[in-house]
Amino acid sequence: MTKIFIINGGQSFGHSGGKFNETVAAQTLDFFTNSEGFEVKITNVSDDYNPAEEVEKYVWADVVIYHTPVWWFQLPHNFKKYIDVVFTEGHAKGIYNSDGRSSANPAINYGTGGTMHGRKYMLTTSWNAPKEAFTLPGEFFNERSVDDGPLFGFHRMNAFTGMEQLPSMHFHDVEKNSDIMRDMKRYKEHLENLFIKEYAN
Repeated sequence: MTKIFIINGGQSFGHSGGKFNETVAAQTLDFFTNSEGFEVKITNVSDDYNPAEEVEKYVWADVVIYHTPVWWFQLPHNFKKYIDVVFTEGHAKGIYNSDGRSSANPAINYGTGGTMHGRKYMLTTSWNAPKEAFTLPGEFFNERSVDDGPLFGFHRMNAFTGMEQLPSMHFHDVEKNSDIMRDMKRYKEHLENLFIKEYAN
């Protein structure tokens, strides 16, 4: 059995109700609970949580799946707090032991002290920005992708723990040009390609 830990990083704040990420998280839960060979746990970062229990979920999982909107080119504040609290709790408890360096040679091996080796993670994000803002010359993100641009630090954070990145899924233009049926169809195909063909046993 492949163990899947789903994290919904969305929240209700300002003009955002968190509904899109609720839909994506629900689709993910439905996909794995209705596919053979998977066990699933899920957390919504806007709900009350016990940091020690969240660390246990990370350590239990074979794959962590993150769902998050992007606000002002960063994680929402509830999700960022969750990461700060849970990863700090996870020091020497299964997420990481150190930054990987030694006092004998502190210039090298930074980022090698994680203890989540052998596990993988997948990221989905939702944006008001259209995909063309990342791909067209002269547009806002200077032809940098989500993963190599705004979310680069998020991916290095997970690499710090030892986890390996799976292909991401990004939903664009969800406020002004949303097509939820199209997006969920595309997302289901993404999950099938990654997990049914590779992970189910």
